[in-house]
Amino acid sequence: MLKVALAQIEIYAGQPARNAEKILNFIEQAKNQNADIVVFPANAISGAFIGDNLQKESFLRDCKFFEQKIFDASTDITVIFGSRDKIFVASDRENLPSEEYLNRLDYNIDIAAKPFWLGESYVPVKNDFLSIYVNAVGIQNRGKTIYTFDGRSAVYNSRGEIVHRLEPFAEMLSVVDIMQVDKMPTLENFKVSETAQIYHALSYGVEKFLKQIGVDKVVIGISGGIDSAVAAALYTKILGAENIYLVNMPSVFNSATTRGLSEQLAKNLGCNYAVVPIQESVDFTVKQLENTPFVSRDKNFNLQISNFVKENIQARDRSGRILAAVAASVGGVFTCNANKAETTVGYATLYGDEAGFFCALADLWKFQVYNLARYLNQNIYNREVIPQGIIDIVPSAELSNAQNVDEGKGDPLKYPYHDFLFRAFMEDGMSPEDILNWYVAGTLENKIGCEVGLVQKYFPTAKDFIADLERWWKLFTGMAVAKRIQSPPILAVSRRAYGADYAESQYPPYFTQAYENLKASILENERMM
Repeated sequence: MLKVALAQIEIYAGQPARNAEKILNFIEQAKNQNADIVVFPANAISGAFIGDNLQKESFLRDCKFFEQKIFDASTDITVIFGSRDKIFVASDRENLPSEEYLNRLDYNIDIAAKPFWLGESYVPVKNDFLSIYVNAVGIQNRGKTIYTFDGRSAVYNSRGEIVHRLEPFAEMLSVVDIMQVDKMPTLENFKVSETAQIYHALSYGVEKFLKQIGVDKVVIGISGGIDSAVAAALYTKILGAENIYLVNMPSVFNSATTRGLSEQLAKNLGCNYAVVPIQESVDFTVKQLENTPFVSRDKNFNLQISNFVKENIQARDRSGRILAAVAASVGGVFTCNANKAETTVGYATLYGDEAGFFCALADLWKFQVYNLARYLNQNIYNREVIPQGIIDIVPSAELSNAQNVDEGKGDPLKYPYHDFLFRAFMEDGMSPEDILNWYVAGTLENKIGCEVGLVQKYFPTAKDFIADLERWWKLFTGMAVAKRIQSPPILAVSRRAYGADYAESQYPPYFTQAYENLKASILENERMM
């Protein structure tokens, strides 16, 4: 009999004292269950994402102090743990370096501090070996990008099959007799939908982040659209309706339809709700600017506020004036509700709807937001809290008559196609050259994963297609970069979230020579037809 305890613990990055206290507690629990070995995640003392603390002697000194505490506690048990990107084996039974100790085992121990990434799971690294995998839970961050750690620690038999596993997103200790592993029945793989995985990661990550920053009241601007509705349902489930403040801020362009849907959402959730019209303040801002002369050396002049600028004034008035003031008044924060498609091309107003304390949905494409809305209704609330009308209505910012939802008008983004085009840009590293080559070959829709027939539906001519492609590429690699740099922190659910996972610099958009040549050929052929 050889009993190994899997200690799936929550790790607090940069908090060695707090982590050591927990580890010592779990060591005692393992001893009480007669474990011979207890295994903790990687970087269990230091935390995995700790910035430049690894360069600070004072921090390293504390880590070493608490590492020694673990060694001192390893009487009658072997403790395997990580800290400072190193693996340690603490034992009063054998005095071997950690690498030599682990190499002598006839089973594999893999300790990790691996974030949750949608669709990814652990695979044993050694064939024909029993494998023990121990991962952390909790949240850690790399500045702008917040990661959840889902644990999913497990024991695998010598055929690489799971025979024992711990609950995801839960701190727990579980003891297994390694000598019996190959006799244990195999477990079926978790059959969890992508949307269920997204929900569990988001709800866990948001709850942990709120507690970490000491926030228990959240203000959300709701428009009658899908993103703010999903945000409202998500935060309400976490904090309770009494701690959520929903604010609808109509201008003359907001329809009775979306105003009614906002009110219905608030009633369904039972949240605090207010309607704060903005047209008067927007008109005042426009009037004030147009009537205020600028003085130059040559002449005085007045600004002329364009319709486009008026759209941005609306967005900034909502976030920078109303939501910020409500949040301050209730002692809370207000959210940013942007999705990944909008973040990719900067379809949000800087200091307006791009503002907020946190961006919980910014690693979700629009189709994933819709799927999450249905999941919240059907699986979490078990009733229609997000009105079906919000799910069905055309996505629209309602900032002008050109976005009148009652006339079927909405955002310039064609989400059934652009979601997948932008995903090819951002997650797959594809360039306009790749996209145009696939377009010519007739394989574009299959390559990017969107519905077949959409390209012809949206872009009847090659000229239309190329204009759309260049429009969004210029934004993605241009102004949207500056906006992303100034955007709120993002909760990651994919391996390629904006922030730490997606390195980018600010420079003008670029099209390759091969792209320019192919474009010229396509347009010339179309002209000649």
